[in-house]
Amino acid sequence: MRRRSNGALYSLAAGLAAATVGIFACQSGRGPAVGAGDMASAAQAVYVAPGEYDEFYAFMSGGFSGQLTVMGLPSGRLLKQVPVFSQYPENGWGYSEETKAMLETSYGFVPWDDAHHPELSMTDGVPDGRWIFINGNNTPRVARVDLSTFETVEILEIPHSAGNHGSPFITPNSDYLVASTRFSVPVPNRDMSIEEYKGNFKGTLSFVRANDPGNMSIAFQILMPGYDYDLAHAGKGPSDGWMFFTSYNTEEEHTLLEVTASRRDKDFVAAVNYRRAEECVAAGAGRDMPADYRHNYFNEHHIAVSDRETSVRVIEPSDCSDLVYFLPTPKSPHGVDVDPTGEYIVAGGKLATVIPVHSFSRMIDAIAAEDFEEVIDEIPVLRYESILAGEVENAGLGPLHTEFDGRGFAYTTAFITSEIVKWEIGSWQVVDRIPVYYSVGHLMIPGGDSAEPWGRYLIALNKITKDRYLPTGPELAHSAQLIDISGERMRLLLDFPTQGEPHYAQGIAAELVMDNQVQFYSLDDNTHPHATKSPAEARVVREGNVVHVYMTSIRSHFTPDNVEGIRVGDEVHFHVTNLEQDWDVPHGFAAMGANTSELLIMPGETRTLVWNPTRPGIYPFYCTDFCSALHQEMQGYARVSPRDADVPLRWGTGGEWQTR
Repeated sequence: MRRRSNGALYSLAAGLAAATVGIFACQSGRGPAVGAGDMASAAQAVYVAPGEYDEFYAFMSGGFSGQLTVMGLPSGRLLKQVPVFSQYPENGWGYSEETKAMLETSYGFVPWDDAHHPELSMTDGVPDGRWIFINGNNTPRVARVDLSTFETVEILEIPHSAGNHGSPFITPNSDYLVASTRFSVPVPNRDMSIEEYKGNFKGTLSFVRANDPGNMSIAFQILMPGYDYDLAHAGKGPSDGWMFFTSYNTEEEHTLLEVTASRRDKDFVAAVNYRRAEECVAAGAGRDMPADYRHNYFNEHHIAVSDRETSVRVIEPSDCSDLVYFLPTPKSPHGVDVDPTGEYIVAGGKLATVIPVHSFSRMIDAIAAEDFEEVIDEIPVLRYESILAGEVENAGLGPLHTEFDGRGFAYTTAFITSEIVKWEIGSWQVVDRIPVYYSVGHLMIPGGDSAEPWGRYLIALNKITKDRYLPTGPELAHSAQLIDISGERMRLLLDFPTQGEPHYAQGIAAELVMDNQVQFYSLDDNTHPHATKSPAEARVVREGNVVHVYMTSIRSHFTPDNVEGIRVGDEVHFHVTNLEQDWDVPHGFAAMGANTSELLIMPGETRTLVWNPTRPGIYPFYCTDFCSALHQEMQGYARVSPRDADVPLRWGTGGEWQTR
C-alpha cells in the first residue's frame, strides 16, 4: 500500500490546494459547490508526497491511440504509455527490427488499432499482477502485456471476426480470454449483397487459451446468429464455467441501426457454458474451418516473429446441446457484469428504464425446467420473469456498466444523466448517486469485476470534457474522475485527463506488481544474434549492399563512433547493444536522415535501426536519452560516399581505425 508521508506535508499541500481552488473560483465565477474544508480533505486524500508511491496501478485503454496507459492512484499521475497496436516513436516500438513483426496481420503491417478493455490476469478470480490483456477493435487482435517489464509480448489476430469489441475478458484462472464480434459478417467472409444480411451474416465468440505465455491460441469459436455482440464477463463461484455476452441488433438490421435496431423491447445476454464446449470439442464436434491470421510473439532472442495460422475449430449450438442460452434483457444492452459472489448477472441496457439483474441459480432452474419463451437457431430463450432476481429502478438514464465494492453494493454509470448510481445488491434499492462531468461510459473499481474488490476508489471514465480543463482548441482530452467509495456516501476527489479515449480500465494494488519488476536485462543472457557484448567485439561488416554496424553504448560514448565506407544505396543496420547493467540507464540512438524513429535500448538489450542513405555526406548519430553529465558528447559520424566510390570500409573510436 502507499507509504505514509509526513503529516505536515499533507496539511501544507491540502491548504495550498484549497487556497488555489478558492482563488480560481473567485476569478472564474464557476466555483465548486463545496467548502474549503471539503476541498482540503479531497486534496489530502489524493496527495502522494514527492518520492512516495501510489497505492494502486490503474491501467487504462488508450482507445484510438492504440496504446495502454498506466497511471497511479490516487494521485492520477501518468506513469507510462505501453505501446501495443500502434507505432510508438518514444521507444521505437513498431519501428525497430526487433518489434516490427508484432504489428503484422493477415492484412499486412497494420501499425494502428482502437484499443479497448484492458483485463488483468487472474488466479481464483482475483487479479494476480502477472499480465494484462487488451484488444484491438478495428483489426481484430488481442494482446498480452508482461507486467514484469510493462512490454507487449504477444499479439494474436482473431479470424472470422469484425469489430473485436467484446474482448479480452478473462476467466477466473486465466485459462481463456474471450473475443466476440461487434459486427456480424459472412463467415467465411465473401462477396455478397449487404441487403442479404438477415440469416446470412454471423457472429463469432472466440475462446483463446491465455495462461501459457507465447502460446496464445484459439481453442474454439462458436458460430452465432448475426447480432452485434458487445461486451462480456466470466462467471465465478457457482457460475464458474460460464461466460456472459451482451448482444443487440437482434433485429438483424444492416442500416440506420439507431432506429432499426432499437425496435425490440428486449435483446439478449448470451450465456455460454464453455466447459460444455470443451467436452463437445474433445468429442469431435464442429469442424476445422480455413482461416488466415497471425500469431506474433517474442522468441528466445527477444526478437518478434509472426507465425501464420491457417485454421480454427468452429462449433455451432446445433453441434453441442446445452451450450448457449439467451437471457432476455432490456433494452439494447451494452455492459454485462457479474457480482463477486457469482450469483448475479447485471446488464446495462442503453435504452432501458431499469437495471435488470439476472440470477444464475434461477437461470439453472429455468434451464432444467425448459422454461423457454422460444428457440432461435437452436438456442433456447429463457423466460425473463423466471431468471430475474430484481430490477433496479430510478437508476439514471442510459445505464451502461456496473462494478462492485465487495461490501454488498454495486455502482452503475448513467451516460445520459451523467452520474454514478450506487445501489444495494439484494434489495435493488438506490442508496446514493453522484454527478460526473460529463457523459460517463465505463467505470472502474480496482478489482471491481473480480471475486475480491479492493473497493476504495472508483474512476469514472467520461466521454466529454467541455469546461473541466484549460481549453486546447476543438480537440480536448477525455476526463477521468476519482471518487472515494470507502464511506456511506460517494465523494469526488480528483479530475485528471486521459490519453486517447479510455474504454474501460483495471486497477490493482501496487505491491502485487511493483515487487516483480525487471530492472535491467542480464548482458550474459542476451542471445540476440547481433549482440555486441564488449567494445572489443564492435565491428562493421559488409554483405553486398547491406552494412551491419555492431555497436555498443555505455556512458558516455558509442563504439564505434566513426564509420566510413558506406555508399549511397546501402542498407545500413545499426545493431546497438546497451552495455549498462544498472536500473534506469537506457540509451537512445538516432541517425540523421533515417526515415524511422529512434531506438531506446534498455540496459543489457540489443535493438536495430535500419538506415538507407540517399546522398553523400557526413551524417551525425547520437544518444537521444539523457544518460549522464556528458550525454551531449555521446555522438558519432557516418560518412556516406557516392555509389561508385572506392572508399574502404573502416570504423573507429578514439582515433584508432579498424578495417576488415
